[in-house]
Amino acid sequence: MSPRPFKLRRISNPPPVSGFKPYGGRKNSGRAETIFLNLEEYEAIRLCDNEMLSHHEASVIMSVSRPTLTRIYLKARQKIAEALVLGKQIIIEGGKIYFDSDWYSCQSCGSYFNNPFKQEEITACPLCGSKEFRAYNPDNNNDEEELSRCADICICPSCGYETPHRFGFPCKDEICSVCGNHLVRKRSPYFSH
Repeated sequence: MSPRPFKLRRISNPPPVSGFKPYGGRKNSGRAETIFLNLEEYEAIRLCDNEMLSHHEASVIMSVSRPTLTRIYLKARQKIAEALVLGKQIIIEGGKIYFDSDWYSCQSCGSYFNNPFKQEEITACPLCGSKEFRAYNPDNNNDEEELSRCADICICPSCGYETPHRFGFPCKDEICSVCGNHLVRKRSPYFSH
């Protein structure tokens, strides 16, 4: 029996901040510990606790089942409680999500991207800076699955070197071990260099 296909979670808007740091406590020796709150966990907290929606209403907005929303919500609350009680910083990033916005396809680097800040106009590809992009209209239902699969790969736009994405480390800060250029997130199985 094959596993159930994973469904991406819809996010209305990105969070206004990328995380929180504790202050005023005793300094730990070494590096501060971090809790990673996924974007779908942030969205569940926003919808249920800030917007005061029921789990059913929030699940409809996020395009997931009510039991799935409840699992996401409980995991988010557990992470936030751990951060508060143990004085850990919270970083909000990652997750298997898509923003409730239009998608675009870059003609230069072959990546797919969206515009989470709906009020701002897109002027260039966020990965390569090219102004050659167009609105993306998926031709079949496998595109969402392919976007999800390729979102976990960093690729060098110069030589095509690929490596698995390291959670918590932006691809743009990673260096290609072959040619020394900065890597970008692979957004499509059709990425060409």
